[in-house]
Amino acid sequence: MKNNYLIIHGSFGNPFVNWFPYLRNEIEKRELVVYTPDFPTGVGYQNYNNWSKVLESYVNANIINENTTIYAHSIAPIFICHFLVEHNIKVNKLVFVCGFNNYLGINEEYDNVNKTMYFDNLEDTKNYANEIICFYSKNDPYVKYEVEKEFADTIATKQIVIDDGGHLNSESGYTEFEELLEYL
Repeated sequence: MKNNYLIIHGSFGNPFVNWFPYLRNEIEKRELVVYTPDFPTGVGYQNYNNWSKVLESYVNANIINENTTIYAHSIAPIFICHFLVEHNIKVNKLVFVCGFNNYLGINEEYDNVNKTMYFDNLEDTKNYANEIICFYSKNDPYVKYEVEKEFADTIATKQIVIDDGGHLNSESGYTEFEELLEYL
């Protein structure tokens, strides 16, 4: 079975912002298979159950398996960890950008939509991927450096810290993100 890739957006996001289109294009240029699910967002729509329903359709189609690499940004890394552990699914590689767990204090709207994603058995994620790479920044305006570092320290096989990367999104100048290509 051939390797495939998923790119998972964060809270109030979609597959057409930040570095997601760039990464999708780079993967497609290599004639590899990539999926960019569009998850429900906004208060009342974004929650763990609704996002799980979307991802379950990929599992049922045998798209998510031991040949899959998942790229995920912001709230999406903890969602993916929670999902893989809960559904007992092993993947090849996880590439997480600005991941965090159990963090409140961004703002009320974000806290409301994010809180259902968190879970207590984060370290179990290590059993569901061969490699876990965590990118994060020292000056993220939304999630404290210490929170992203704690997340990475718990599960990462490799950590890449970017001094001045902000939230590693388009707002911080990340419409392209070449460093991610190393993990295709």
